[in-house]
Amino acid sequence: MHIPDGFLSGPVLATSWAGSLAAIGICLKKVKKFLKDKTVPLMGVMAAFIFAAQMLNFPIAGGTSGHLIGAVLATVLLGPYAAVIIMATVLTVQCLIFQDGGLTALGANILNMGVIGVFCGYFFYKFLKQAVKKDKGILVGSFFGAWFSVVLASVAASLELALSKTIPLKVVFLTMVSVHSLIGIGEGLITVAVIGFILKVRKDLIYSYLGARIC
Repeated sequence: MHIPDGFLSGPVLATSWAGSLAAIGICLKKVKKFLKDKTVPLMGVMAAFIFAAQMLNFPIAGGTSGHLIGAVLATVLLGPYAAVIIMATVLTVQCLIFQDGGLTALGANILNMGVIGVFCGYFFYKFLKQAVKKDKGILVGSFFGAWFSVVLASVAASLELALSKTIPLKVVFLTMVSVHSLIGIGEGLITVAVIGFILKVRKDLIYSYLGARIC
């Protein structure tokens, strides 16, 4: 889902950069307002974990593979505002050091995986958490929130590529969404496994478990 250089048109690049920078600016203000001493190291640990986890691929259908994005995992632990900062940091490091996604397209990649992935995933997570209740609700919300975060991020990437006239919408949409629907299952299972473990050993690390810590 990391879009490389040369695939997006100028207007799409400019719009995605503007959207990403605006979202990061808002999230920075929110995080600073509610920042606590233990939040900073936890954000660093979460960023390092997601960065390392994204290096590990898991097989899906047709000989293709996927990897963890981590947007909802970070959101469940630290809230959506901190999660956007974490995802933006991880995606920037990947771009600059490993050339995973183009530099000019970094704004689009942050917008898709770090903003849309986080807030859309958080919406479904929060809804299901409230609907199911207790720890089961956290796990159910984590799975479907993670799945939707991957699928909706792929929808956004598809639209950007189509608007840039790189690939026709019906072709890129079908390909991207079908593949990432399967990747989303892996994302959901990994997210649930990590959150389930944390629920057993440190429930206080779950965002809003005993009340909001960041926002």
